[in-house]
Amino acid sequence: ITLAAIGALNGFGHDRRTALWQVERAVKKEGKLLKKIERTTQEMEDVDAETSSPLPVMTLSERVETDYAGSGLTPGPHPMSFRRRELAMRGVMRARDLSHGRNGRRLRVAGAVITRQRPRTAKGFVFLTLEDETGLVNIVVSPQVFSSEKRAILEGAFLLVEGQLQLLGGVVSVKACRCYGLWTSGPDVESHDFY
Repeated sequence: ITLAAIGALNGFGHDRRTALWQVERAVKKEGKLLKKIERTTQEMEDVDAETSSPLPVMTLSERVETDYAGSGLTPGPHPMSFRRRELAMRGVMRARDLSHGRNGRRLRVAGAVITRQRPRTAKGFVFLTLEDETGLVNIVVSPQVFSSEKRAILEGAFLLVEGQLQLLGGVVSVKACRCYGLWTSGPDVESHDFY
């Protein structure tokens, strides 16, 4: 069922929902009354019509959500790309544009949280990696900001971070001032947490 849901059976000529429909039909047992009935040509055509799903084809965003639910990743567009226009209107920068920014500039970035780290040797600092459709953003969270933003940082699958751009020795990062959880709906992106 998972293979059908994530599109692995699309090569057999069906969209995801039709593949799911056929998998379900294949695993259902035929009752005693129907086992010995010979089917006419018209009946066989009706059966073929029954094999296609009565549900609409999945939208692109539904496919991405299903990919994450089934495999933890997607070969399709990044979830952030669906909201990029809205984020741009809120002044949120893309990861790939940060290296062209001015050191010390206040800005906003957003993305899926793919790692959370809180090393014991870091004196309470927390390090996040956000991923958007253009790349990765390193986030540095001070102990004070972590204390006030702890819930969003630890629970949000997607975060919007307001902070200060740091360009030091070719390394690009954002020193966080505020962190907000983005969107309660969307794919369930799992992060790798080390704390």
